Amino acid sequence: MTRTAALIVAAGRGLRAGGGEPKQWRDLAGQSVLARSIAAFADHPAIDAIVLVLHADDLHRWTDPGIRVVTGGDTRQASVLAGLAQVEADRVLIHDAARPLVSVAVIDRVIAALDTAPGAAPALPVNDALWRGDDHVTGVADRTGLWRAQTPQGFLTAAIRAAHLAHPAPATDDVAVARAAGLDVAIVAGDDDNLKITTAGDFTRAERLLAAQGKDHTMDVRLGNGYDVHRFGPGDHVMLCGVAVPHPRGLNGHSDADVGMHAITDAVYGALAQGDIGVHFPPSDPQWKGAESRIFLRHAVDLATQMGFRIANVDCTLVCEHPKVGPHQAAMRAALSDIMGVAADRISVKATTSERLGFTGREEGIAALATATLVAS
Repeated sequence: MTRTAALIVAAGRGLRAGGGEPKQWRDLAGQSVLARSIAAFADHPAIDAIVLVLHADDLHRWTDPGIRVVTGGDTRQASVLAGLAQVEADRVLIHDAARPLVSVAVIDRVIAALDTAPGAAPALPVNDALWRGDDHVTGVADRTGLWRAQTPQGFLTAAIRAAHLAHPAPATDDVAVARAAGLDVAIVAGDDDNLKITTAGDFTRAERLLAAQGKDHTMDVRLGNGYDVHRFGPGDHVMLCGVAVPHPRGLNGHSDADVGMHAITDAVYGALAQGDIGVHFPPSDPQWKGAESRIFLRHAVDLATQMGFRIANVDCTLVCEHPKVGPHQAAMRAALSDIMGVAADRISVKATTSERLGFTGREEGIAALATATLVAS
């Protein structure tokens, strides 16, 4: 079966758009430009994998384990080649992170064209008159057969990798590299909305387009739930929602076994559709043995921020006969508030018993359930 990967190039330092940081990291109607570009491919059913090329200084800013991140080079061409080295699919769509509004239809057209050509790219015909000159018009140019190039530019992976390896000098884009290697590149219809963000005005236009498309995420609300269980073992206290509660027994676990915090962490990951703690912090990895659960929760919160969301509220229920949670509720809410950066009045911690039924009723362990609500920031 033919597999298709997306290679998203985001290693540039472009600051012409303002904002004091590279444009791919700037906010665009509640999400970073890069997050929107990635989402366009992550949500597409024909894309099997994503490779993301980042500047060395930005590697820590994207932590989604489902995306392979590689370090870019000094030029765009070097960055693309670094990314291509990690692509394992038969076909690859190379996309500029600065084009966050690429549509499903454009991606579909590029993929379809690769069934009959080794390369394909979207473009728009040049319809305006073309002039030569500086401050004054010195001549005109024929626009016949001229196109405005866009991305993603798709290729058979082996062919474009070989073309890049053989190309001796910087190129305007991947189509130029492909053409220099003698590859045929089909032109498919582009989209006026698939703009490349370059200046501050482009952000304004992109925000207008998102609002018109109903994709400004002002009403994007996510709900996640988490559930965790830990059995009792030796000890003189249990960690519950960031608080050490005195108890004749402790809780067994690979980390500090904070069952409440684990449930909340999984609820946040769930709302983001990013798996659970085990995906991000495998229990088989010895570095997490005895780790404080605040590390896991903080990671989930940072990931939410990175993906353009803020935590609106959290509700956690601890299920146990003992210890009694009531006297510690305020401290637990305060601890969670400090870790998550969420106001304490948006955090609920409560407890219930199981009426002496089941493992919690027999006081063999503690269970926790949590719900987290996330909204686009």
